[in-house]
Amino acid sequence: MSKVTAIALLKAAPGAEEKVRAQALSLVEPSRAEPGNLSYQAYVHPEDPSAWLVFEEWADRAAFEAHLSSPHLTEALAAGPGLLVGPPTEHVFTTGE
Repeated sequence: MSKVTAIALLKAAPGAEEKVRAQALSLVEPSRAEPGNLSYQAYVHPEDPSAWLVFEEWADRAAFEAHLSSPHLTEALAAGPGLLVGPPTEHVFTTGE
């Protein structure tokens, strides 16, 4: 099984920076508690509070796919269009095993 690493880039809409901060941070603990999660961290750009990077690692593709349909992430993605300037940019990598 190949480990999965995902990187998501988010850009808050003007005036929505604090809501995006709250939402990004609210996903950390429930995501870390999911089966197969190895790491999940949200980072804000130190000079641009509207720019976020979410870095996550999963034991395998099945765990990552389950995360994508988890209630907490589904709810966050549904709120995204009103809070973000566009959809998150996501890059997904595997260990190549």
